[in-house]
Parts: sequence; C-alpha cells; structure tokens
Amino acid sequence: MDSVLEQRCSAIARDLTIPALLHRNATDFPDHPALSLLGSPGTLTWRELRDEIAVLARGLADLGLRSGDRMLIMMSSRPEHWLIDLAAVHLGAVPSTVYATLSTDQLHYLARHSRAAIVVLEDEAALDRWAPILADVPEIRRVVVADRAADDDSGRIVALRNVSVRGAAAHQADPAAFEKTWREVRPDQPVTLLYTSGTTGDPKGVVLTHRNVVYQTVVMEHTIETPAHAASLAYLPLAHIAERVLGVYNPIYRAGHVTICPDPTQLLAGLVRIRPVSFFGVPRIWEKMVAGVQGRLATAEPQVKAAVDMARAVALQVHEIRQAGSEIPAELAAKHAILDAQVLKPLRAGLGLDNMLWAGSGAAPIPVEVLLYLASIGVDVLEVWGMTETTGTATINTPDHFRTGTVGRPNGGMQIRLADDGEILVRGPLVCAGYLRADGGVDPVTDADGWLATGDVGVFDSDGYLTITDRKKELIINSSGKNISPAQIENLLRAHPLIAQAVAIGDRQPYVTALIVLDEETAPIWAGAKGLSFGTLADLADDPVLRAEIDAAVSTANSRLSRPEQVKTYRILSRGWTPETGELTPTLKLRRRIIQERYAGEIGALYR
Repeated sequence: MDSVLEQRCSAIARDLTIPALLHRNATDFPDHPALSLLGSPGTLTWRELRDEIAVLARGLADLGLRSGDRMLIMMSSRPEHWLIDLAAVHLGAVPSTVYATLSTDQLHYLARHSRAAIVVLEDEAALDRWAPILADVPEIRRVVVADRAADDDSGRIVALRNVSVRGAAAHQADPAAFEKTWREVRPDQPVTLLYTSGTTGDPKGVVLTHRNVVYQTVVMEHTIETPAHAASLAYLPLAHIAERVLGVYNPIYRAGHVTICPDPTQLLAGLVRIRPVSFFGVPRIWEKMVAGVQGRLATAEPQVKAAVDMARAVALQVHEIRQAGSEIPAELAAKHAILDAQVLKPLRAGLGLDNMLWAGSGAAPIPVEVLLYLASIGVDVLEVWGMTETTGTATINTPDHFRTGTVGRPNGGMQIRLADDGEILVRGPLVCAGYLRADGGVDPVTDADGWLATGDVGVFDSDGYLTITDRKKELIINSSGKNISPAQIENLLRAHPLIAQAVAIGDRQPYVTALIVLDEETAPIWAGAKGLSFGTLADLADDPVLRAEIDAAVSTANSRLSRPEQVKTYRILSRGWTPETGELTPTLKLRRRIIQERYAGEIGALYR
C-alpha cells in the first residue's frame, strides 16, 4: 500500500459528492460534451445535463421521493437512465439499477427488501412484468414509466414526461430549492445500492457511499494517465459496478464525454466511432475480439499473414521486456515502431482500439492465451480484481507495472492479506458501507478490524502481484480428498476460440469431467472454413471433425494441469448459456448449482 498516495487521494475525495462535482462541471466546463447516445443526434453538455437533472429532481420530489428513500430502476442504457439516477442522488435518495434479466420472483424479492418508494421502468411491457409485484408491495408509492404518454387514473403509474413537466414548473418557480437540497448531501451518505447477482442464495444489497465512488475515481486518476475530458463508451448495464464507476462516476469526476451504447451488438461499431483512450471489457468481449481477428486473418493473403506474424512476434518481445520492467533495446524499439505503425495499428483501428492508453479486464478470469494474443497486436489488456463490495477495483495492473496472468497489486490505499486457507481479505477506503437490511439498516461487511472476507482464494508472487486461483466455496474436493480449482481448468478450456463456456465437474468424484458450450458465433465460421455442413449448433456438436478439435483443446488444457486436475471426459452441449436461460448471472458468472441441477443427467452419464 502506498500511504502517500492514499493520503493524497483521501484529501482530494474527503469532502466531495457527486452533486458537488456536477455543479463544478456545469460551472467550469458548461459547454463541454457530457452525454450522448450512439446513433442518435445531439449531445448534452454539462450545463444541459445538470439542468435536466435539476428538473427531474424536482419532479421526483413532487412524487414524494426524499433523502434516504430507495428507488429501483429497470431501464435499458439510455440517457434518461443516467438522468433520473443522478436526479435521485441530488435529493439524497438512493437509486438502484436492477438487471432486466431477473425473474419476476427475483424482482419481487428486491422490491420488498429495498422497500423502494419509487420504481422507474422502461415501457408498458416492463410494467406488465411488474404488475403482480405492485399488487403485493404497497410500499411502492409511484411507478415512473419512460415510454408512456400519460399518468393512470390512480396517480400511482406516472409518465416520465409528466415528471419532467411538473419538475420544470417547480424548478422555475423556486430554483433555490434544488440548490439547497443537493448541498445537504454528505460524502458518507449512500450514492447507490447495487444488488449482487447471486450465484447462490438471495442477492445482497451493497451500499456504496459518495466517498467510496469519488475515492475510486481519484485513485484512478493518480494511477492511470489518461487525458481530462476524454471520450468513453458505456455498454454494460448500470447494475454492474464497472459501468457505475467507468460510465457514471469517473466521467463526472474527469468531466468526460460518455457515449451510451444501447445494444451490445453495436459495441464494435461504437468503439470504431469513439476510439476511446480507455476501455474495460469483461473477458467474453476480449475473447470475441481475438476470435474475430483470428477469423479475418485465416482468410487473408499469405503475405499479409506473414507480415502480421512478424509484427506480432516483435510486439510480444516488447511486451515481455516491459513486463519485466526493463529498457527496450533501441534496435528492437525502432523495429517495433515501424511494424506497429504499418501492420498492427491498422489492425487495432478495425477494433476501435488504436488510441488505447489503458485496456482492462475483470469480473471473471480471462485465459492468459487471450491476453498474450491481444498483447501481440499491441493491446495490453491489464487485469483488475475486485467486487461490488470494493467499489470495483481492489487490485490493478497499470501500463507501467503489470504482470500478465495476475490481477495486479493493491489499488492505492487498499490493504490485502491472505487468510490461513488462502482467502483474500481486503481493507481500505473502497470497502462499501455494508449490506442493506430489509428494515432499512445497514450491516457491516467487515470484521472488527475492518477486513472484508472476499470469498476469493489467491496467491501473491515475490513482487506482490496477486493471482486469483478460485472461489473459496467453489473448490472441487475429489473422492481422494484433493482440492482442485475449477476456475483454472475452465480458463484453460476457454482459451480455445470454439469454446464459449465450460464448467468443470468433480466434487466427491474420482475424476474431473466438463460440460462445454460452443461459441455460437465462432463455431459456424470455423465449420464453414472446414467445409462442414450442419443445420444447427446441436448438429455441429455431434460432428466428428469438430469433436476432434475439441479433443485437441482438452488435451492442450490437460497438458498444463496436474493429473488429478485433468479432464477425463466431457460433453458438448447443444445450446448456449445466457443470463436469460439461467445458467449465467447477469455479469456472466457461472451459476454452478443451477448448471449441475439442470444437467444432472448429462453429468451422471460422464461417470458411468
């Protein structure tokens, strides 16, 4: 831990709140761009953005939203989502975005647990989903619907446009009321409530304060050099801690320009258009980028392939030298500069990554092979680690100090130690205020000494870089009593571009097996290049040529595993896993219990 850095960042963040920063932006940078929607004309400047927030804040106050009240939001990524969230914050209320992929039962639980006074929904279809919840949870006083023309007769269902109209009238009549309200917001008050996606059991409501999120943005500024007022692309749901920090709070602190990508299928087009200087991708995003580059190069002319191979080899040399902290020889540096400009930068430009100063990955393990491939085309994707409870990154690799395959060293001000069983314990200014109780209180997440037990297991190397080896509760203990990390096995399997997801099985069993899900985009392209004919992904899963390729992928993974860890046999599944089908959380983590229950027959067959 860098105590000087912590003191500096704490001093900057101590008295700041999100409303205070927005006031600063509207005053000091009124005409700078603040918020855009990809594919739509018009951009809100910081002055316009704050004016819109003021109007909505007064409108929400007119509906009865007060300081300390909770407000649930289930909307897509659109400017209104940002605006109404920040409007609630200016009242001292606590907004909470929930995943639209949650079931009705899960939404019902969140509504009762949060005791939300107001719920904000997208459209009539969302309102229909919430109808049984609203009938059973009278504590929800108002429901604001974005795409609705008028209020209902009861006044409980309200059109967002009418909230804005009434708010505008109230703000025009008494603008001082808005100024008075936001100035009463204190740094130790909650700024948001985020429910963990819940791989097991009920979700927990993580309470983050203004001080938590502002400290994270301050320490990022002091750790990673990026220009002020930078453009960024927001594509993850706002229920995800990474997007909360990178798509809301950090741009507010840096007075940056956020462009919202409303549809994940538009992400590549958005990157190419915005060409951001920093970008955070969950592992699946980076894996798909690598698969896409490999697919394009597979059909390229031989001389093009040869040029790319040469440039990649040189880039990897430079990457290894930089990772070691050594000086790059002048001759190698000159050769790399030429090849990068002529060969690799155009390749990166096709991904919208040619201006990249910092690229990050987190939320789940990423295969080292993917990281090395990206490094070989000039994109150093640096892993971070953290959780909602640590306001995002608790450890970080930086462009100047990184170790591929690790999640970096403690973020500024954070202390990390390992318990006797290897569990990672965290302490510091990024640890959340606690978990919300159903009665409105907050339970601490730390022990008496301030340590948060994360549930992740890890090891430090001699230079202080942390490697995550598994989840404490997800370790496989085979019938011989051997502790096995399923994440390590799954990571190696997913290094093959044909494999989108894999789950290792073997608890209380004599050997390890695996369920494998094909990549629905890459597999058909690969099959076409091989001249295979098939109708569906299920047909392809049974093709002997594809099975031979997966056999080779499993053998490659096994060559890097100890004998007890090796996958003895596997099953290729006929369909993919998504949050909607239930096998993955909204943040794309495996729901192991559901997978094991749903595929009990297939798993049983692997042990016969």
